[in-house]
Formats: sequence, C-alpha cells, structure tokens
Amino acid sequence: MADMATQVPAGVDTSRPSIARVYDYFLGGKDNFACDREVGEQVRAAVPEVATMAAQNRAFLGRVVRYLAEQGIRQFVDIGTGLPTRNNVHQVAQTIAPDARVVYVDNDPVVLAHARALLAENPNTIAVDGDLRRPADILADPRVRGLIDLDQPVAFLMVGILYFLTDSDRPFDVVATLRDAMAPGSYLAISHVVSDDEPEALTAAQEVYRTFLRRDGDSRRSKAEVGAFFDGLEMTDPGLVYVKDWRGDDTPDLSPVTWMVGGVARKP
Repeated sequence: MADMATQVPAGVDTSRPSIARVYDYFLGGKDNFACDREVGEQVRAAVPEVATMAAQNRAFLGRVVRYLAEQGIRQFVDIGTGLPTRNNVHQVAQTIAPDARVVYVDNDPVVLAHARALLAENPNTIAVDGDLRRPADILADPRVRGLIDLDQPVAFLMVGILYFLTDSDRPFDVVATLRDAMAPGSYLAISHVVSDDEPEALTAAQEVYRTFLRRDGDSRRSKAEVGAFFDGLEMTDPGLVYVKDWRGDDTPDLSPVTWMVGGVARKP
C-alpha cells in the first residue's frame, strides 16, 4: 500500500493528528503526517519509553489473539484497531483457524481505507466505521451482525484504546455494555496505561493528547481501576500484569516498561 506521502484518503484533514497515526509513528510506520509526528515527539518528551511501550503493546495483542484462537475462539471484534501493521488480528487468528471471523472497528478514515484495501479478498474479515464511545451502535451494526454471531463465544479486544476515553465518556459503562452482550465462553482483552508508577509523566502526556483530541476530562486510571473493567468475568492466568509479562517469550528484548498493563478474562 502507498504511504501517506503519496495517498491521502478523501475526507482526511492532514493538519489534525489522529491517535492511530501517532501510534503508527511510534511503531516506526510510514502512514502518518507531520502533525502526527509532532504530537508523537511531544509525547516522547514526557514519556521517553513510549515507542517501547507501543511495541510491547503490539506484541501483547498478537499473543492474546493466538491464545484465544487456541482456546477455540473463532470470532474477534477488535475495537480501536489502528493502522494495519505486521501480525494483524486476522492474520494471527486465521493462521491457527482459517475459518476465524474478524471485525475491525475504528472511526479514523485512514485506518478504514488501509484496512479495507488489505482485506479486499478476505471474506471472513471486515472493517467498519464505529466509535467505542457508542458500543450499542457497534453491536447493532448490520455488517457486524452479518459476520459475528453474538449468541456464540466472541472475543472483544480493546488494546490500548480505553485510555483515550475520559471519565465523561463513561468507559466503565461502555465496557459493561460489551460484557453484557457476550455469550458465555466469550473473552474480553484489555490493555491500558496506568498511573501507579509515573503519575507526573502520565499527566504531561495526557495533556498533549487532550489538546489535540479537543476533549476535556481525566483518563488516568490505576491498575486497580483497570481491573474493574473485568468485573463479573474470570481472569485467565497470569491475571492483570504488565503487557510484557503476559504469557510469552516472543516480546522483543526491550527494557521493562511499567506503564501499561493487560489482561484477558472469560465470561462464565
């Protein structure tokens, strides 16, 4: 696929940063604009480890999907998916189970354009326009319901996205709506930046994001608060841990980062 320097999807404001493109920049991608890189450097000034954190978070997602596919999950809904990169959800899941069905949900037109190009010839995977802040709309989307049977086990993936919901977005209600919609045997996977160890640096990074997102409110949460997203579910081993420590030895050999935790839980 062409990079952003040569191809800009219709309707994209190249002067306004996006979370997905900033994340792409941290991962060393090319699908970002100067405004995204400027924000990325502002965040890096507050959190020098941010690129390491992004890489560890991405590796966590791959291990989660592999684990869930090995548990027999054949339906995945990845909300706030971000720009396609290596080892995307459908690639990991369908390597283990070719019949696995995957829905990517995002509201960034650049993400959607790239995802749809990547998935043009994959009938078991689609990308839909949706906003995590409106989970009922995602659940009711006819394209989602056409591929995902909510009466059967499904995995909802919210990796590195809930941090961008402020308290006014009612993130716990958002997750509860999705939990309630899951059939028994379904899984919820979450990773989230936490404020336990570096509260001042996290506050500085949050101010950068809050400015370009044009959104007021607080999104800082402790590890204990992140754990509350899994209320009513059964945590799988090793529980809610730093993402580097979640079930694996395939994470790149990077220095430990105590910024982001992740976990997976099953609905009994």
